[in-house]
Amino acid sequence: MDRRDFLKSAAVTGTALAVMGRLPGARLIAAEAEAAGDAPLLVAVTNGEPEALLDAALKELGGLEKFVAPGQTVVIKPNIGWHQPPEMAADTNPELVGALVKRCLNAGAAKVYVFDHTCDRDWRGCYRVSGIEEAVEKAGGEMVCGNVRSDYREVDVPRGKVLKKGLMHRLILDSDVFINVPVLKNHGGAKLTASMKNLMGIVWDRQEFHQLGVQQAIADWLTVRRPDLNILDAYRAMQTGGPRGNKGSRILPLRSLLASRDMVALDVAGAKMLNIDPAVATHIAAAEALGLGTADLSGVNIKRIRL
Repeated sequence: MDRRDFLKSAAVTGTALAVMGRLPGARLIAAEAEAAGDAPLLVAVTNGEPEALLDAALKELGGLEKFVAPGQTVVIKPNIGWHQPPEMAADTNPELVGALVKRCLNAGAAKVYVFDHTCDRDWRGCYRVSGIEEAVEKAGGEMVCGNVRSDYREVDVPRGKVLKKGLMHRLILDSDVFINVPVLKNHGGAKLTASMKNLMGIVWDRQEFHQLGVQQAIADWLTVRRPDLNILDAYRAMQTGGPRGNKGSRILPLRSLLASRDMVALDVAGAKMLNIDPAVATHIAAAEALGLGTADLSGVNIKRIRL
């Protein structure tokens, strides 16, 4: 499915709230729709550069001021897991992250922090080679190392089916606003990296997730603290060779961005853009079963924009 086909298939087929009462995530989605007011639950923007894509999506969601108030601290969690340049699409686009930092500060944020618990051990190299460190610092944000054990605190996961406790980064627990900014790509194990999979970068012991069953553990982890906003970078999307990428990886120049409060709907839309069956990324169904969102896009108010 290419970008145009996806956007056509995501057209609204009914009033969102009329359908949501029959969906597993009904209460949560209805509450988020109410919080959003007239704003769509999901925004899909195509045919633009990262900064323009971001601005168009935020405008449709009612502006960043809907999420960030003056004096608040903001933590932005991109994917910076890999020692790869932006062209590989292994990490979130640095232009997008820098633009978001700038807009948070313009909205009055007191501090904007950016971090990831990198997969490659050379976290300094990941921050530098990805281009994210330079973009964040230029915009006025602060990069924080995510690879220090003492920065993680134990949290209970009372709704978890397999995951009962975990070590979460202090910035996620202490900041007022949490914005999740993953890059869209395939994943050899989890099948899909999008908004939900990206939050393995706020946990200390990722190996435990794999030992318990990574797909369900991902969904369980979301019940502790979900992001206030999810912005899915699909400017370049890695269709094969994920999550790190290699010389043979297929990189799609989609020049797109998706944004939503609903991580489940967002990840279903992202999977379709990569021509991945959402059913194979079973953390999506697991999250829906926990009431964290809806996988049925036919009943979701989607705003589609082509720049």
